[in-house]
Amino acid sequence: MAPTTTQQWTIEGKNGFESLKFNEKAPIPKLGDRDVLVKIHAVSLNYRDLIIPKGKYAFGMNDGVVPGSDGAGTVEAVGSGVTRFKPGDKVVTLFNQGHLGGSLDGQSVATGLGGAVDGTLREYGAFDEQGLVHMPSNLNWLEASTLSCAALTAWNALYGLESRALKPGDTVLTQGTGGVSTFAVQFAKAAGAQVIATTSSEKKAELLKKYGADHVINYKENPNWGEHAKGLTPGQAGVAHVIEVGGPTTMAQSLKAIKIDGVISIIGFVGGFGKEQPSFLDCLTNICTVRGLLVGSRLQFEDMNRAIEANDIHPIVDEKVFDLAHAREAYEYMWDQKHFGKLCIKVAD
Repeated sequence: MAPTTTQQWTIEGKNGFESLKFNEKAPIPKLGDRDVLVKIHAVSLNYRDLIIPKGKYAFGMNDGVVPGSDGAGTVEAVGSGVTRFKPGDKVVTLFNQGHLGGSLDGQSVATGLGGAVDGTLREYGAFDEQGLVHMPSNLNWLEASTLSCAALTAWNALYGLESRALKPGDTVLTQGTGGVSTFAVQFAKAAGAQVIATTSSEKKAELLKKYGADHVINYKENPNWGEHAKGLTPGQAGVAHVIEVGGPTTMAQSLKAIKIDGVISIIGFVGGFGKEQPSFLDCLTNICTVRGLLVGSRLQFEDMNRAIEANDIHPIVDEKVFDLAHAREAYEYMWDQKHFGKLCIKVAD
């Protein structure tokens, strides 16, 4: 018999992490014809998850939503019309449930898990079959739970513009040691690219080198790290791809690092907002493409998973793992930037 209740977290209000509420017996709605009931084994957090209960998320969200976009689990039951999955399959959730391929549109951008629709921070969840992908066979539950947002975002940044897709010999610049940046390091190395990474910690610098970074720049010791990165590229031509996670406070340095016709992919704004920041004209003077992106499509997810299996890539998971009942503590731990790579919550064995 399929379960009828689930333990889950919801976001009630915008008062910070106190807005996270735990319900031990929430009802599971009846499955529709196209729905898949998933027993969730692991969830991973993203910066986006932290700012939603603080009321700082730029995209739509509903009060009372189950948070979390990233989850890996086992198919427990399927609706009568489901053809893509069967009970026992191992699956991973798609961030924007309606983004199956091509560009985002107004409809698909409004299907984000953990914001617009109920997400993964629960024991059981029902998802439309189109909003799931098969889990890579080389990963465990914790590793697979990290793919939905950070990994797919990094993949989209490197391969989303077909005319500028990453190729062997390119140089990629990453910022910090969050999930998107560490995935970008691994994907770029698997593609035969050179990687320059930035961080402010010697310990994290060593870990970045362990996972494939060719050069690591301490941005606190060298505030002109963009020009330094450009000097490390062949012929000092600049980097082909910048994974821009800092936002306005780091964009000026990213522009100093980029090569002619390079791509700066804006992922987020973890560095906050600064009064002085580059203008649109800087894209012209540096002759580059600056691109904002929001995760990626299911087709990109499936391409990425094939690459993960073919290259036996394993996501970087923080050594500290929380359980479902202590999810609020996980939020606080990540907000304090104590993590390296992806922070995970174990839901079931």
